[in-house]
Amino acid sequence: MSKLEKLELWGRRPSGGEGLWEKPHSLGEIVERLGIEPASSGRFTESLPFSLNDTTAGSETELQAVVIGDKKDTDLPITIERSNYYANIIRRAVAGETSKRVLTRLESYLNNNPDRIWENSWVRFPMRSLSDFAGRVFEHDLLADKKDPEGGLRTDADRFIFRRHGEKWIRIPASYLIPLSLADVLGSQAGIPTILMETGRRLLDHFSNDNTSPETFSFHVVRLCPGSGMGRAVAKETAKRFLLTQLLAMYANSVLRLRANGQQVVIYAAPHPPVRQRELNECISDAFYRELFMSPCLSGWDEGEKKHGYMCLCHQVLSRSQMNAVAKLREAGIITRDLVILPNMSNISLANNGTHLSLGSIRLSRCLGDKSSGVTGRDEKLLGDLVIKIVEHFLPLFVGTYSAAPYRLDFRDFHPESVLGFLPHELDYTHLRMIWRRWKNKADLKIFGHSMTPFGPEWFDRTFGVLFGLKGDFVPDFRLIDYFAALMSTDRSPGLDGSIGNGDRLKQDLSELGVFDRKMSLYLLYRLREFGTMGFSGFEGRHYSLFESLTDDMGRAADLQTLVTALAFKYIARGEITHAHIPDAPSIESERRQIFFGAAIGIPTFFIRKDTSNVLLRKIVRRCDKVRQSGRYPGYLRVCNQEYRKALVEILHDDAGDLIEMLGLGKTMEDLALRLDRPEEHSAVGKLTHSILDRVNAHSPMKVRGREFNQAAEMHYRTALRRRHMEEAFDFLEKDAACMFGPGSTGTGGGFREALHFALKERGVLEFLLAVRDDVLEETASPEELKALIDIVLLTVRHDMDLSEKTSDEIAPDDKDRTSVYRAVHA
Repeated sequence: MSKLEKLELWGRRPSGGEGLWEKPHSLGEIVERLGIEPASSGRFTESLPFSLNDTTAGSETELQAVVIGDKKDTDLPITIERSNYYANIIRRAVAGETSKRVLTRLESYLNNNPDRIWENSWVRFPMRSLSDFAGRVFEHDLLADKKDPEGGLRTDADRFIFRRHGEKWIRIPASYLIPLSLADVLGSQAGIPTILMETGRRLLDHFSNDNTSPETFSFHVVRLCPGSGMGRAVAKETAKRFLLTQLLAMYANSVLRLRANGQQVVIYAAPHPPVRQRELNECISDAFYRELFMSPCLSGWDEGEKKHGYMCLCHQVLSRSQMNAVAKLREAGIITRDLVILPNMSNISLANNGTHLSLGSIRLSRCLGDKSSGVTGRDEKLLGDLVIKIVEHFLPLFVGTYSAAPYRLDFRDFHPESVLGFLPHELDYTHLRMIWRRWKNKADLKIFGHSMTPFGPEWFDRTFGVLFGLKGDFVPDFRLIDYFAALMSTDRSPGLDGSIGNGDRLKQDLSELGVFDRKMSLYLLYRLREFGTMGFSGFEGRHYSLFESLTDDMGRAADLQTLVTALAFKYIARGEITHAHIPDAPSIESERRQIFFGAAIGIPTFFIRKDTSNVLLRKIVRRCDKVRQSGRYPGYLRVCNQEYRKALVEILHDDAGDLIEMLGLGKTMEDLALRLDRPEEHSAVGKLTHSILDRVNAHSPMKVRGREFNQAAEMHYRTALRRRHMEEAFDFLEKDAACMFGPGSTGTGGGFREALHFALKERGVLEFLLAVRDDVLEETASPEELKALIDIVLLTVRHDMDLSEKTSDEIAPDDKDRTSVYRAVHA
């Protein structure tokens, strides 16, 4: 057997200069090398990764952008009407070469917009509006490679510059407007203190966009410990980042002359692609959709044009993948007739928005950065994949409780080939059929006791649904169904068996099946953040949709994510769960994930095999009430989703009681119980849905048509919820400012007070924040007030960044670049 064959046998590849890799250590050996104390020791719990004072956190937030303005002033409708695509559609419709219905729908999109809201539109304004510094930033961002200024401009640089009335104008996505606005704030203040300029420049690359929507990622990572309020600390960082985004958008509307030119940018948190964007997608080609909505990646990437090409690849692959899902539905027996609605060749799932919450372990990172520890990347992979498999059993606790994406589906939407999204690629056929049957039973699709699904022609399905009173369904978190959330393993390539390279092998298998592309990142609900790639070792939770409250929902979710991750390490360290206890067969993987997806849909029950080989799942189900033998599926147990969640809470109290006490999470567990027992009042989906229904004056989602409910949700997110998030951020800002600059405050040397005086002159900071708060919330603050407030936010962020770096020095003073508290969490 050759060396390469031996390496492949162990699931690894040769690495330059390291020679042959040896067989990975056993889990017991890894636990010992990590310095975890024996289970009988009094320090066992404290020595676990993600236990007391060991956890760091950061987040990445995807937001929604709209431009409010007349059709004649706004970039999106102008671009469509001036495009060759639109001209060709008109010509072909007039010549009878294509249906006039396509042209009618496109013209309806352009002309029937009473709210004047254009989702994900770009903006356009005069180049002279920018300060000299902002202009230089813009020119730098047009480079093909920002590390090579001599390499010339991007080949598409002319997309972003045009002339109007003999004057140079620029057109850019709203996502790029935010860092450019920050650059203008910095460049327009004569004599700006060094601390403000340095801080602002460091933050520029934290505003990016690699899909469709604006994204921001943590300005610094935070320590999750009882003294900092645990998850409340990462919620504070996220809230202040959100507030800075709002201030920069308001500044651009005023100072960069957007409002003077008939445009207003609004950025907010929203989980779904907007209704009107979906409708536009139905009447344009996939290539034109990419031209309109795929980000050019001007900020956040050294080679933005290459990153833009990657995102176009993702859109093409997911569009093809959705088409291939139709064949799977036929193979599964879900599509039983020849009349189907083919999904649009342009898939819109990349316009879904969520929050990714990453946790890092100081202990893991330190050991992996210290060669003398004996802990290697292969050990991290073996351990990490098992942690992921354990945590996935607990993820149903998060769905709808802490984040949600409430969505209303009408009867005519219930074509399995569209409503099931990417589930055919995420679940095996058995669980897919079970979910579809239960979903139809849950939804209002019955005539004389028989479930019906739409037939195909839109006009017929609409009439049929009205005639028989078929209303469809309400889904608590439709984003998790509409987005490709997790790749299912193949028989030959398990994705979580602990071997090096298993993700690449799985992607290769799925590429050959037309499901995925090996160039794309691995999609998982809970993803390992490997030290060799990220500079820290930890896990990223990608299952969060929309938080109704950053303080209450996001903060508590971070607490629970920390707890279940630490519990997974406890199970492993005690030898209670190994890879053999959670086999890597696709059917076993699908069995546990169906519970998560069923919770997102709102299905009340699920089925597992009575003789399932998943030992952890058997343990959980034994704690569930109301379990019975299935009459429809012999050999299966019928389990209530709500009882499953309650059993998980019991297990947390029993198996992680010491962790709950040590981390100070007693209030979090009480809050979780309230969310499960009284979801209408306390859960994220309950609070969001109640607010949306108030807007349409209804008491149930089923009393409102789908389009009306979903557009009301968008309006709520854009107005009241956006204001709520800003108010939370103001609360954090005021407390930070009081600690830094209030009476008796200390620790703000290094130019902080001088910079504050520069921003406010003789005004007191707390008085200024109180005076300007309502003006900001009402969007009536003056440019001078906005500049001063942005400066204050920058100062508090810099203070937080300095504390973060000081912490990193205390943890690993000789190697701080390789520790989770120093490196950004963004991939």
